[in-house]
Amino acid sequence: MYQIDFHKPLHIHFIGIGGISMSGLAEILLGEDFVISGSDSKSSPLTQALEKKGATIYYGQRATNITDDVDVVVYTAAIHPDNPEFACAKEKGLPMLTRAELLGQIMRNYDTPVAISGTHGKTTTTSMVSHILLAGDCDPTISVGGILPAIGGNIRVGNSETFVTEACEYTNSYHAFKPFISIILNVDADHLDFFKDIDEIAESFHVFATKTPKEGLVIVNGDMKYYDTVVRDLECRVVTFGKGAQNKYSAHNIRFDDFGHPTYTLVVDGKEITDITLKVFGEHNVYNSLSAIAASLELGISIDVIKQGLSECVGAERRFEYKGTILDNVRVMDDYAHHPTEIAATLKAAKNTSYNELWCVFQPHTYSRTYALFDEFVDALKVCDHVIVADIYAAREKDTGLVSAKQLAEKIAETGTDAFYLPSFDDIENYLLKNCKKNDLLITMGAGNVYSIGNDLIKN
Repeated sequence: MYQIDFHKPLHIHFIGIGGISMSGLAEILLGEDFVISGSDSKSSPLTQALEKKGATIYYGQRATNITDDVDVVVYTAAIHPDNPEFACAKEKGLPMLTRAELLGQIMRNYDTPVAISGTHGKTTTTSMVSHILLAGDCDPTISVGGILPAIGGNIRVGNSETFVTEACEYTNSYHAFKPFISIILNVDADHLDFFKDIDEIAESFHVFATKTPKEGLVIVNGDMKYYDTVVRDLECRVVTFGKGAQNKYSAHNIRFDDFGHPTYTLVVDGKEITDITLKVFGEHNVYNSLSAIAASLELGISIDVIKQGLSECVGAERRFEYKGTILDNVRVMDDYAHHPTEIAATLKAAKNTSYNELWCVFQPHTYSRTYALFDEFVDALKVCDHVIVADIYAAREKDTGLVSAKQLAEKIAETGTDAFYLPSFDDIENYLLKNCKKNDLLITMGAGNVYSIGNDLIKN
């Protein structure tokens, strides 16, 4: 693999620079005096921000974008060999790195890289750790997979030796990382267009855990089914968090305010320490916060600063995010949940708030996930009073013909839940405006563009 010398800035070109992670890496390198160019399909707030910082952005991907002064090309898993820029770079013999390989190299320039992994909860937990570090004036560099209001975007370039980032398991990209502290939140079946089965996913997380050096630390969910698989034969220290009393970090006396925010008593090694109050929703975030507390204490941050940081963390955008109110006090929320486990956690969090009836507009994400976890989606969504299913967001995939949004809606309806499919966002918005009643709660949900429904309703 080509190794970048960060003491000798080069011209790096990003194919697909507008992505949440690619744009963040580009911004870090701009801060290190690298010359940055990149391409994307259209202008966005992320590409516009890069342009203001000095990057050259091309809209549309063409071979001519790989100019003669480009030294290295970075690309994502979504880029195929027939991409004109990819093919041109190959023809020119330019060094090429995946997004994950570049991120792994950037991490090596920091004494204390912290990587947060797990099938669910990565962005929120990264946000929690980030808020704690900011509250402690630790001046970290942060790369988060969402827009974090506290840093005004998805990236923060600091001047300390602490680097905090998400670590995604898709295509085993996080195997390129070398974290000093690794967090593993959970292991669940997902990305089954890449992984064969849950056992292969668990083994992937084990390989990620082995990337932590023996002087480092793995913080892992001690309750999860695949705990033994993930931590076997590790040379580094292992610290656990979770519900069970066997974990070093656990929570007692969890309670919720009227908005669904939890407060709990932090327990370390069986001893009650202090009460922790969160500004994010749901019991699942109690356990996410335990991992953030474990990492922060390891970094030498006081419990008072940790409490302050967590109390200020409202999470990233699209994590049970309040959008506004329509009609007669119908609250509109938006959530990124796109896996049955995430959906169930979000809807459980919603139950801790007050409302008349619960509406969910769900946009399935990828055909492979919808097909593989079809029954699990039905079970997760049937707890709602009303479910509207939008067309499947294809993302990187093509329609296989094996599954459809209409089929999912019909199966949910068979459970007795009011569920149906509508073909367009306009149809969905019009139906909601006609049928939502006083004090109902509406959640738009999915990893695609379903959030625009809530935005449109609020504008109207």
